[in-house]
Amino acid sequence: MQPKRDADGRIASPSSADKRKGSPCQHQDGHHGDGDSQVAAKRMRCSIPALPEDILHHIHSLLPLRDAARAACSSRAFLRSWRCHPVLTLTGYHLGLGLRKNICVPREDFTHIIDNILRKHSGVGIKILELQISGIFYTCDYLDSWLQIAVRPGIEGLTLGLCDEDETKYDVPCTLLSAGVRNSIRDLQLLYCTFHPTAAELGPLRNLTSLALSHVSISGDELECFLSNSPALRQLRLHNCQDIVCLKIPCVMLQLHCMKVDYCLNVRAIESKARNLSSFFLSHGKRVKVSLGETLQMKKLVMQRSNSNLICYARCELPSSMPNLESLSICSNHERVNTPMLPTKFMFLKWLSISVTSTSSSYDHFSLAYFLDASPSLETWLLNVAGEHASIFKGSSQLRQMPEQHHTRLKSFKIQGFNSSRGLVELTCYVLKNAQSLDCLTLDTTNGFLKCDCDMSSGLPAPLIRGYLMKARRGATAIRTYIKDKVPPTVKLTVVEPCWQCHADIV
Repeated sequence: MQPKRDADGRIASPSSADKRKGSPCQHQDGHHGDGDSQVAAKRMRCSIPALPEDILHHIHSLLPLRDAARAACSSRAFLRSWRCHPVLTLTGYHLGLGLRKNICVPREDFTHIIDNILRKHSGVGIKILELQISGIFYTCDYLDSWLQIAVRPGIEGLTLGLCDEDETKYDVPCTLLSAGVRNSIRDLQLLYCTFHPTAAELGPLRNLTSLALSHVSISGDELECFLSNSPALRQLRLHNCQDIVCLKIPCVMLQLHCMKVDYCLNVRAIESKARNLSSFFLSHGKRVKVSLGETLQMKKLVMQRSNSNLICYARCELPSSMPNLESLSICSNHERVNTPMLPTKFMFLKWLSISVTSTSSSYDHFSLAYFLDASPSLETWLLNVAGEHASIFKGSSQLRQMPEQHHTRLKSFKIQGFNSSRGLVELTCYVLKNAQSLDCLTLDTTNGFLKCDCDMSSGLPAPLIRGYLMKARRGATAIRTYIKDKVPPTVKLTVVEPCWQCHADIV
C-alpha cells in the first residue's frame, strides 16, 4: 500500500480521523472510550506481581513500617516480602501509641501487636531493629523470644529501649552478640537495661562503629572490656550510667573520634588512651579528673562541670594541650578567679561559647576579653552570664581600657543575660572597638525569661519576676548610655528586652 502524497508529491501527514481509525486502542479487546482506561488499569494491576521478587522486596523495604504493613495487607506479593522486611521500628509511636486521641487503648495490646509482628516475621534479612518498649507493660516475658527471632547474623543496627527506671531492668544477655551478630553489627544502642559483658563471653566486634548507652547498669570494668573488643568504634555516648566510677578508654581504639559523657554523676575519673579523639563532651560531672592523653587531634571540646574556675583552667591549659581546637564550649558554675592574660593562643579556634556563673562579687567579666586576644581565628562568640556584680551605675562612670588588639575575624558576638555589670559593659565596648570585622552584636537582657511569646516566667513568684525585670531594665539602660553610640554603622545591634506590656502589673 502506497502512502498518500499531496499535490507537490510530499507524503501527507495522517489526519485526525485517520489517527482515530488506526488507533491500536480501538481494536484492543473490542473496547472504546472508557474501556481503554479499564484495560490500561487492568494491565497496570497485573504488571506489579509480574515484577521480579527481588525488585518487589527492594521497593517494599523502602517504605516506612506503617506503610509497609498496609501494603502487606493488600498484596500477597508484599505479604511475602513483609516476612523478611529489613527494617523493624517497633516503638509506641509507630504502633499508634500516642496517636489515638480520645481512645483508651490498653497498653498490653501493643505488646501483643509486637509479638504478632515478630512471630510472623521469618527473622531473615533484618538489617535494623529498633525495639522501644519503655512504658509498655507486660513485655518481660516476651523479650527473650523477640530478641531470638530478630537479632540474627547480618543485623547492622540494634536499638533496645527496654524497661523504665522504676521497673526491674532487663538483663541483656551477652550471648545476644553471637559470632555472626558481632561480625555485622555497626550501631548498638541500649536504653533502660542492665548489661554485664565479660571477656569470657564476648568476642571481637570488628565492625561496630557507634555505641550509645543510656540509663544502663554497667560498671567501668565491664565497659572497658566491651571497648577493648571494639577496635573500629568511632562514636561513644554515655548518658546517665550511674554504675561507672572510672571510665577507661583503651589504646586499641584508634578509630574513636567522638566521645560524649553526660549525667554520669558518679564518674570520678576519665582516662583516655584513644590518641585520635577529636571531639569530647563532658556534662554535669562532679569533680571529674580528666586525662585525655594525646590531644593533638582534638578539634571540638565541650565541658560543663561544677568544678570551680573551669574557665580559668581552660585559658591556662588548653592552648598548649589542645593546640588545634576549632570549637570550644565551657560552662562553669563556680568561677571565682579572673581570666589571666597569657602569651599562649588558640590559633585555630573559630567558635567559642562561655557560660559563667560567678559566686564571687569580685569576679570581673572584663577579663574574658583575653579569650578574644588569644583567638586570632575566632568568628563566633557566645557568652551566657548569670549574676550581677559591680554595676556601672555605682561608682565612677569612667570605662577601663585595655591595650588595643585588633581582631579581623570575629563576625558575631552575643551576650545572653546582659546586665549592668561594669565588666560586661566594658567587655562589649572593647569588642566593638577591636573587632573590625564584626557584623552582628546581640545583647539579650531577658536571659530567656519575660518575653511575651514565652511562658517561662509563668509560675514564678511576683517578687522574683520583679527582680528579673529590674535587672533587665538596668541592663537596657546601660546599653543606651554606654554602648549604643559606640556601635559602628556596619554592625547590626540587636537588643532583646522584656515585654513591659505583659508585665506592667508587676513592675
